[in-house]
Amino acid sequence: MSEVLLKAIEVTKRFGGLTANQDVSLEVYRGKTHAILGPNGAGKSTLINMLSGDLSVTSGAVILGDTDVTNRTPNQRSLMGIGRSYQKTNIFPEFTVLENCRLAAQSRDPRASAIFTNAQKHKAYLAHAERAISETGLSGYENRIASELSHGEQRQLELAIVLSTQPTVLLLDEPLAGMGSEESAQMIALLKKLVKTHGILLVEHDMEAVFSIADIITVMVNGTVVMTDLPEAVRASAEVQQAYFGH
Repeated sequence: MSEVLLKAIEVTKRFGGLTANQDVSLEVYRGKTHAILGPNGAGKSTLINMLSGDLSVTSGAVILGDTDVTNRTPNQRSLMGIGRSYQKTNIFPEFTVLENCRLAAQSRDPRASAIFTNAQKHKAYLAHAERAISETGLSGYENRIASELSHGEQRQLELAIVLSTQPTVLLLDEPLAGMGSEESAQMIALLKKLVKTHGILLVEHDMEAVFSIADIITVMVNGTVVMTDLPEAVRASAEVQQAYFGH
């Protein structure tokens, strides 16, 4: 059995009288890509935000490894091994690729606030940053200003920033958004490589991409889980076709 890295147990999120998520449960395994599908408004991003700590849960629990992190802050969860990306690219555009990743690596160190330390010369920061840059296919781009990169390269950089924090779980919210076919293929290949050492929870609208990389798929509609199963079973489900595709 694969190791369970992250678990949501009947998590619910209410905004006043609106229920965005209702009793959602799922597990993220090391070495597995778990995709979340659903139409707009299904509650997919809300779920990611609850798992990362960006949103508090109304009820239910979030378990990271053997630790209940339901009441932990996003920063605390990040330090414990949760890394996430966002729908909109989240980088420091005026910094170089290496500086973006080095700053992320530096955040893992309890000495990060030591104002008299020259972080640029700290070998551990640089090692983690350079490894993440290499893993995401950006070797040779270390000194490029982030704003000068293409959209696809900026999405790769965002993932490199996440990897620089040494996460065990990756929460990826539409990592293929805005990409062309060639860039999407590169990102899919990268995710297939990263899942060998991480657990990945993926929200994505590109159905072809999802079915090509997902080991497990959860389908959500109106904040609830319709089905969680293998991709073949999800594709063949009449209930999913009715709920998601409308036929």
